Amino acid sequence: MNPNTAIRAVNISKQYRLGEVGTGTLTHDLNRAWARLRGKEDPFLKIGESNDRATKGESDYVWSLKDINFEIEKGDAVGIIGRNGAGKSTLLKLLSRVTKPTTGHFEVQGRIASLLEVGTGFNPEMTGRENIFLNGAILGMRRNEIKRKFDEIVDFAGVERYIDTPVKRYSSGMYVRLAFAVAAHLESEILIVDEVLAVGDAEFQKKCLGKMGDVSKGEGRTVLFVSHNLTAVKTLCTKGIVLKNGNLACSGSVNEALIHYNGDNIRENMGVKFDQSLQHFNSPKFALEEIKIVSKDNTDLILLEQNTEFFIQTKCVVKTSAERIHLSFVFKNSENITIFTSTNSHEPLKVGANLVRFKIPANFLNIDKYSLDLYVISNKKQSILFEEDVLSFTVLQKEREAGDWMEREPGFITTNFEWQ
Repeated sequence: MNPNTAIRAVNISKQYRLGEVGTGTLTHDLNRAWARLRGKEDPFLKIGESNDRATKGESDYVWSLKDINFEIEKGDAVGIIGRNGAGKSTLLKLLSRVTKPTTGHFEVQGRIASLLEVGTGFNPEMTGRENIFLNGAILGMRRNEIKRKFDEIVDFAGVERYIDTPVKRYSSGMYVRLAFAVAAHLESEILIVDEVLAVGDAEFQKKCLGKMGDVSKGEGRTVLFVSHNLTAVKTLCTKGIVLKNGNLACSGSVNEALIHYNGDNIRENMGVKFDQSLQHFNSPKFALEEIKIVSKDNTDLILLEQNTEFFIQTKCVVKTSAERIHLSFVFKNSENITIFTSTNSHEPLKVGANLVRFKIPANFLNIDKYSLDLYVISNKKQSILFEEDVLSFTVLQKEREAGDWMEREPGFITTNFEWQ
C-alpha cells in the first residue's frame, strides 16, 4: 500500500439476513460449512438484493454495502453523505471493527478513534475519569499519554464538576461531549465521527466542527465525517463519498460529491413528482410544462452557494383570454417557515406559451434547505392551481476569505443593504 494512504477499501461488502439474529437456520449453517470445505463461494452470497428501502424485495438477504472500493490519503477530511439507510453507518462500523465485512478487506495505516454513537466504548458504571483512561487503553495509548491530554479533554467536554461521577448519570449531551472529547484529543491517526453531534447543542456542534478542522488541517490527521448537514460537510471536508442503496455512487472532491448528491435529490424527489403531476397541471385554463433552477445563461443548476445568482424558470401555457393569470411563489425554509412570497401581478401571463424567470440575487438567501409552493391565480381571485413543494434546493456556504465571518449568520436572508 502507498505510504501516503491512510485507508484503502478493497471490494467491501456486508450482507444481513432480514428478521434474523446470527446466521439463521442450521440448514444454512451446514450449507455454508459444506461450501467452505469444498473451497466454494458461500451460496447465500448469490441471492442477496440491493439495499433499496423503497421497494419490497423477495429475498431475506440484503446487501447493506456492495463492492465498495476507495482510497483515503493521510490528512484528508472526507465527508460521507447519503440518505438514511444508504450504508454510511455500516461502513464506519466495518472500519472501526465493530463488525466484519462479508467480503473484502480494509488496509489501514494508523490507529483509529471512533465515535459512532453516544458513549461508544463507555462503561456506564465507571466514572468519566475512569472511562477516559479506559478509552485511551482501548486505542493502544500508554497511561502517561492519556495523563498528558487529560486536562485538555475535561476542559473541552465541560464536565469537570461531574468527572468523578458514573457516566450512567450523565445526560445524553454530557455523554456525547465527553465521548467526542476523548476521541478527538487522544493521539490516533484516524478520527471517525458519525452523526452523534446532533445530540449536542448548537454551541457544542460549532466547537466540535472547529476541533475536527484543527485535527485535519492543523495536525494532519485523517477525519471521516458522516452528516446530513451539507454546509458542515462542505466547510470541514476536502473529499467526499456518496453512498446510495449500499453502492458507491461517487468518490472525489467534496464539491463533486455534493453536486452528485444534490442532483440525485432533485431528479428523484422533484422530477418524478413533477412527471406524475402533469395531468393535474393540465387544466382547461392552464398547463404547466416545466419548472427548474437555472443560471443567467440558462444552464441547469444543482449546487447553489450563497454568492450564486439563479433563476426559477417556469414554462407554461395559458388557454383562456377571459381572465388575467398570475404565478405566485411561496418560499419556505427547512423548518417549513414561509420566508417570503412573490407574485408577477404587475405583468400577467399572456395567452399561449410563456417562459417566466424569477431572479434570486446572489447573497440573498441564507444557508439552508428551501422548498417552493406554487400558486396559479386569476384576477377573479380564484385559485387555478396550488401545489406544495413543487421544487426544493439547498443553499450552501460560499467560499470564505480571510477575515470573513466564518459561521452561518442569524436570520433568513443575508441581503447587503446600503449603509451610510
